[in-house]
Amino acid sequence: MEGKEEDVRLGANMFSERQPIGTAAQSQEEKDYTEPPSAPLFEPGELTSWSFYRAGIAAFVATFLFLYISVLTVMGVVKEPTKCQTVGIQGIAWAFGGMIFVLVYCTAGICGGHINPAVTFGLFLARKVSLTRAVFYMVMQCLGAICGAGVVKGFIGKSRYSALGGGANVVNPGYTKGSGLGAEIVGTFVLVYTVFSATDAKRRARDSHVPILAPLPIGFAVFLVHLATTPITGTGINPARSLGAAIIFNKDKAWDDHWIFWVGPFVGALLAALYHQVIIRAIPFKSK
Repeated sequence: MEGKEEDVRLGANMFSERQPIGTAAQSQEEKDYTEPPSAPLFEPGELTSWSFYRAGIAAFVATFLFLYISVLTVMGVVKEPTKCQTVGIQGIAWAFGGMIFVLVYCTAGICGGHINPAVTFGLFLARKVSLTRAVFYMVMQCLGAICGAGVVKGFIGKSRYSALGGGANVVNPGYTKGSGLGAEIVGTFVLVYTVFSATDAKRRARDSHVPILAPLPIGFAVFLVHLATTPITGTGINPARSLGAAIIFNKDKAWDDHWIFWVGPFVGALLAALYHQVIIRAIPFKSK
């Protein structure tokens, strides 16, 4: 028993809470973690690697499944005259957040579990993935989203699918385009900031005595954002999800505000990457 108490005491004090400030923080040489090297901008060798294409296939399948489950849930809610007869907005939020949790858990070791061009873009800005891999992931994510939405349309039927809105993201009545854009920026910021925090090397080292499952906070971030912004835009925060539904629905209503669901998420991802790298980690100010 005494030995166990000693282990707990050592574990709790292994990483001091007293952090150096000012120039001392920037010149600290000893680290209790290893910072992963930055990904190259372009890596031609990836194009001849099976793991590269394997990761792309995993990204395609994951986004396909994501759209299939999430859009079917949206269709089930929209078709009822009152949401009280269905899972409602909370059910939609759980479907999106739950699927992200499951799919990130399943694919994190293969393709990083991005399932979202905005997340891929944010990680590219932070030099976590190469430009080659980032572009390939985005293309496969969009293709998977289109196929997923297409299968939903096949199940529901063309006329009924169109009548129910196809699960396409639009700025809902009562809100301005500026409100929709702002909701997409802030919502994506929350998601990408959570991704950075959940996968940060320093956090994993400092919290090594506390088991953390990274997909869980990421899934919850998606769930919470959907609760907040579904009434405004239906919650995009994922350009592939918005594109897949818009292409299969293919009505003017889906395309009028479609730019919001690309500009908003990419701006949100940019801000989250800057905030994490510059403010949270202060990486540009650390000595090499």
